[in-house]
Amino acid sequence: MRKSYAITTLSASLVFALSSMSQPRDSSLFDCMKWRMIGPFRGGRTVGAAGVLQKPGTFYIGVNNGGIWKTDDFGRTWNPVFDAESTGSIGDIAVAPSNPEIIYAGTGEGIQRPDLSIGNGIYKSNDGGKSWTHLGLREGQQIGGVAVDPANENRVFAAVLGHPYGPNAERGVYRSVDGGHTWSRVLFKDDNTGAEEVAIDPKDPKIIYADMWAARQGPWENGAFKGEGSGLFKSTDGGDTWRQLTNGLPTAKQGLGRVGFCIAASDPRRLYATVDADTLGGIYRSDDGGESWTRVQSDSRLWGRGDDFAEIKADPLNPDVLYALDVVTWKSKDAGKTWEAFRGAPGGDDYHRIWIDPLNPKVILIASDQGAIVSTNGGETFSSWYNQPTAQFYHVIADNAFPYNVYGGQQESGSVGIASRGNDGEITYREWHPVGVEEYGYVAPDPLDPNIIYGGKISRYDKRTGQTQSVSPEPVRSGKYRFLRTAPVLFSPTNPRVLFLAGNVIFKTRDGGDHWEVISPDLSRETWDIPASVGIYATDQLKHMPQRGVIYSIAPSPLDSNLIWAGTDDGLIHLTQDGGKNWKNVTPPVITSWSKISIIEASHFDSHSAYAAVNRIRCDDMRPHIYRTADDGKTWKEIVFGLDEDPVNSVKEDPKTKGLLFAGSENLTWVSFDDGDHWQRLRLNMPATSIRDLYIKEDDLIAGTHGRGFWILDDIAPLRQIAAMHQHTTAATLFKPQKAYRIRWDTYTDTPVPQEEPAGQNPPDGAIIDYYLPEKSKSAVTLEIHDSKGNLVRKYSSADKPYEIPPLNIPTYWIRPQQILSAEKGSHRFIWDLHYPPLSLPPSYPIGAIYQNTAPSPTSPWVMPGAYAVTLTSDGKSYSEMLTVIMDPRVKTSTEDLQRQHDLSLRCYEARKLIEEVEREISAMRKKLGDEMKAAGGADSLQVKYRELATLQGSGRRGGGGGGFGQVNAAFAAIFNTLQESDVAPGAATIFALADTEKHLTELNEKWKSLR
Repeated sequence: MRKSYAITTLSASLVFALSSMSQPRDSSLFDCMKWRMIGPFRGGRTVGAAGVLQKPGTFYIGVNNGGIWKTDDFGRTWNPVFDAESTGSIGDIAVAPSNPEIIYAGTGEGIQRPDLSIGNGIYKSNDGGKSWTHLGLREGQQIGGVAVDPANENRVFAAVLGHPYGPNAERGVYRSVDGGHTWSRVLFKDDNTGAEEVAIDPKDPKIIYADMWAARQGPWENGAFKGEGSGLFKSTDGGDTWRQLTNGLPTAKQGLGRVGFCIAASDPRRLYATVDADTLGGIYRSDDGGESWTRVQSDSRLWGRGDDFAEIKADPLNPDVLYALDVVTWKSKDAGKTWEAFRGAPGGDDYHRIWIDPLNPKVILIASDQGAIVSTNGGETFSSWYNQPTAQFYHVIADNAFPYNVYGGQQESGSVGIASRGNDGEITYREWHPVGVEEYGYVAPDPLDPNIIYGGKISRYDKRTGQTQSVSPEPVRSGKYRFLRTAPVLFSPTNPRVLFLAGNVIFKTRDGGDHWEVISPDLSRETWDIPASVGIYATDQLKHMPQRGVIYSIAPSPLDSNLIWAGTDDGLIHLTQDGGKNWKNVTPPVITSWSKISIIEASHFDSHSAYAAVNRIRCDDMRPHIYRTADDGKTWKEIVFGLDEDPVNSVKEDPKTKGLLFAGSENLTWVSFDDGDHWQRLRLNMPATSIRDLYIKEDDLIAGTHGRGFWILDDIAPLRQIAAMHQHTTAATLFKPQKAYRIRWDTYTDTPVPQEEPAGQNPPDGAIIDYYLPEKSKSAVTLEIHDSKGNLVRKYSSADKPYEIPPLNIPTYWIRPQQILSAEKGSHRFIWDLHYPPLSLPPSYPIGAIYQNTAPSPTSPWVMPGAYAVTLTSDGKSYSEMLTVIMDPRVKTSTEDLQRQHDLSLRCYEARKLIEEVEREISAMRKKLGDEMKAAGGADSLQVKYRELATLQGSGRRGGGGGGFGQVNAAFAAIFNTLQESDVAPGAATIFALADTEKHLTELNEKWKSLR
């Protein structure tokens, strides 16, 4: 954990009002909270892929910030197997050919591109992915290749590319002979050249090939350098010594870069390579173990983006059949002379890795920027990549609709607008759609019309027509303005008609993009220092290159329409306090050139205060940097105490609670309860992934991840209240609940969606009630809910027993797990379903079921919207808070009609409870009469009464008529279901049926009284 570096003296002006509480909070106060994943299920950039020879249908993939996923059904379903680890960035996966349970995973993507993710070394699983052990090579940051000896699971090689943004020593080819416990570096050139790929000859494990790659990403966007150390190397003594293979290949002077290669398994002397070079790049072939090479194809479509793609693979049974992966997957049947497109689509799917079954080459796994797909018929058809929630987002925002929608630009794919809850109990493909924004763009839904979506540089999308229109201030690029990948687009928080866009200047429109005005000068650096991380690639010319910085973050004040903060990707912060007429540079002196001002957050409580997240990964600085000012940027304090050594992408202030901050780093979400003086983890159940942005929508915290889609932390009300607490509490605590929407969680009426179909999670089904117990309660804990008149509506107890599930004609995997109030020490989240207590009946389950989350069909009415008192009792002490229940805003039924529906439903409910009690009494009387008849030898008078009771009790069949209590009960049930099936005014026929059934019940009660 990061402890104390760069911490300065706390000035009096920055002391949080609750200074006595300025310390971390006990995480046990909130560790019951859970993130939920909403999707979308559309895959993201995937660069690791491996199959299991001994287990047909089993494959593993490694995703950019998405972790490792496994399928055992040929890609029909994928499940994460790496979520407990501390990184989600995967570069390569290798399954030991001799032992299918042994898996090695290299972390860090192992590529050179403007947006990449680093890892923290190499991992191993001994049990098929169930658990993992970290094996070291932490400083390598990117491990793009792993190879395991076919006959020895403990002999493994790792190609370590090293730091993408700076020089470092831990790079090159490493070897372990003890299963990864220890590593020795066996191939190394210098601190600027890493290893990208390594392969073992399948018939002679002493022969090893490796690609060395000398490349560096620059500290500015799209900046890249190429060194002279790249090349293909070979060892014939198991990796002890190496020599470069040069005969027929391009040289360093010809601009040699990355080399992707493969060994033909059926003829190991046959090698193929895809060679990235300024001169003579192309597809190469060797027939003598790499001693000499011939270029067989120069078409740049096959090899032309070497920084991203360099995969080439030969069919394991036919050395003349091979595949080359680039924007398209290509296939050759004549040893590389001619090629045909094998898999791809307009726009470019961008393929990274291919695995071909050594025994059945028709089984193929391909990993791409869109996810992973599997073919079992040689590529005629493939599985879907719309079953992997590994989307990569740059920013996240929500609109003002209900339910609110979550938006972001998805790297590699385009954009996504997805509902935060689905009407059908889950969030499926029905709930999301692209919104016309480019893949790395901001999205800005119109605050006044959620059907209109802006984004990118810049588009206007209309949900009603599905049409997208460019509204750019510069339809034809003139060179006057600069725009890079991620251009800020956002509405003013004080004027919903004002929209901002930023390039190197800030644009403003008041009419949806019809007219724009420039409200700032070029705010990027005119001169700059070259960061030390550029190293050997630094030249004086770099200091004099044209301006290339852009504005990367805009923060209009929610308190003052004239106050706007702006941060650039080259390390400047500016402020205007007059709507853009004048700007002043307020950059902290410690922020150097090319420090990316990733996010600025203007305070919701003080117009003089702001927060800035500064990401310096492009300067090879992996430390976190968050700054705070309270005096319009005159002075700044770095607030990073408690954070890991992990770059920070985003910082956000809770708009309702002063001092409550959230931050997103490259691996997790953080929370501060004291205005940033201390930080602590808020990862909870979320896998390690890059948190690129955070957004607070009412009482929910939304995370836009770069590898695992969108996640929502429902109801952060407890965090808001914890911010006002002392660190340690010795009393039980009932947190004040957030408002609860009376909303139908699942309205699906058809046959269930199969459990294999992917879906995001809906919010909890009811009112969220959080409480904390400092110790295990010595007596039963109870939770009581009373209405505004003091009537008890619902009571729960930790002594409750789960209801009994009767024999069913369905698998039990459909049923929602039962919830029992907990009396254990710690924090707890309990859900009240906003209904009265259910009747004591065997549960039944609706046809519109949700896998593992189907609640029994309700037998009690919804409560009315309004105020309710919630009382928690533990160890004889009671704690109360008020809960407000709000009607689904989409329901337009009047309160009067809802009340009528409620009252009629309650009459049905009370009648059924009465009938239940009567039927129990009748059953007891019939049993007693039966015993008496046996003793009396079948007395006629007893038999008559017995039959009368049987008739009175009835069969319970539907239909009403002149039957007994059972049939009347069925009639009440039918009327109840009609009343409760939707939030509408009761129909006249239903009201008449209820009155008639109540009349019948009165008659039966009179008859029952006469027989008692």
